[in-house]
Amino acid sequence: MYEDILKYFNNRIREKLLENISGKEILEEIRLRNNKPIILKFSERENVLELNITTQDILETLEKLCDNSIYSYQTQICEGYITVKGGHRIGITGNVVGDGQRVININYISGLNFRIARQIIGAANKVMPYIVDDERVYNTLIISPPASGKTTILRDIVRQISDITKRTVSVVDERGEIAAMYKGNAQNDMGIRTDVLDNCPKSIGMKMMIRSMSPEVIVADEIGKYEDIEAINYATCSGVKGIFTAHGKNLNDIELNPVLKTLLDNRIFERLIFLNNKIKGEIDKVYCLNIEDKKYQLLKN
Repeated sequence: MYEDILKYFNNRIREKLLENISGKEILEEIRLRNNKPIILKFSERENVLELNITTQDILETLEKLCDNSIYSYQTQICEGYITVKGGHRIGITGNVVGDGQRVININYISGLNFRIARQIIGAANKVMPYIVDDERVYNTLIISPPASGKTTILRDIVRQISDITKRTVSVVDERGEIAAMYKGNAQNDMGIRTDVLDNCPKSIGMKMMIRSMSPEVIVADEIGKYEDIEAINYATCSGVKGIFTAHGKNLNDIELNPVLKTLLDNRIFERLIFLNNKIKGEIDKVYCLNIEDKKYQLLKN
């Protein structure tokens, strides 16, 4: 079941993982930390394995992740993660080398976190009524803390808008997690009316898609940079609806983020959907933009 992940580990780690992973539980994370035991995170529990990880284990794993060419993955490593076939994201920790403005390298790698990606058909069923109303798609921001399932939901939103509402969708998949493209083919079901731009910065990719693919809806994951503001404004002013995600727990978190606050102040989003940070896939609150006074009102608590 997890063959595409297990191939990145050496024999002693792989054997220990096989002893502790079954098809009965949903595996979400595999954490490797230097001189510490492996920790498996399942949907409802964690399992600390009796196998301590060495520096050599981490280096061997990283080399396999990078197809034995760490240098060619330098850009991704500097972002703090590597995305591999299947859309799985591997977080990286270690000693950061920078020039004061940007990360140049991460060396002395001390930890790897395998976040297991999976497609769940129907994951967006509960949020879709707030995003699509009759013939209309609302500009929507989906908010939750990390690892709360928003990318899984976003992936299914794309599929449903493409196949069920029959709209042309453009996905700017900067981290390669939504569609899980591999050699030009999406490994996840994105719907028959969806175009994907993989491994491209959102601020650039959104403009490219609008100019070249004529989308009705544009989708991107984890917005939050200043460059995103202009691209999202460009999209909405072009008559394209947008569905995006961001990190946060509540409305106060969003308003403290200067980039997201700017978008809220400009009344770009018609719906703000906060996911439950304890139960994946569940909605916590929904705010809608009141057309008359241009204020956000609680639609679902």
